[in-house]
Amino acid sequence: QVQLVESGGGLVNPGGSLRLACVASGSVGAINSLGWYRQVAGKERALVATAASGGATNYTDSVKGRFTISRDNSKNTVYLQMNDLRPEDTAIYYCNLKKWVFIPPYEYNYWGQGTQVAVSS
Repeated sequence: QVQLVESGGGLVNPGGSLRLACVASGSVGAINSLGWYRQVAGKERALVATAASGGATNYTDSVKGRFTISRDNSKNTVYLQMNDLRPEDTAIYYCNLKKWVFIPPYEYNYWGQGTQVAVSS
């Protein structure tokens, strides 16, 4: 089983910064992707950024140049550095782990409990 524990959310003024962290424990797999999604009430959960075990990263367009995802594989931890935060970044941020096995082929998907980020003056 896999557990994801997030930390680092909070209330910040527009233009401010926050750093989210997510520690994964359990059978995280050798080939995986750790990432962050966010959800606003009444809307679907949406991708923010992902970082694959091989090093590739991916961002949604609205956070490019402001957010940076990184991971420490020795600690099974993924970070999201969020700079120049805007009110529209307000959401619950969820950590996600995807891992793949190949015999038979299957994708496992795990979620953290979520951490609130609020951007307001």
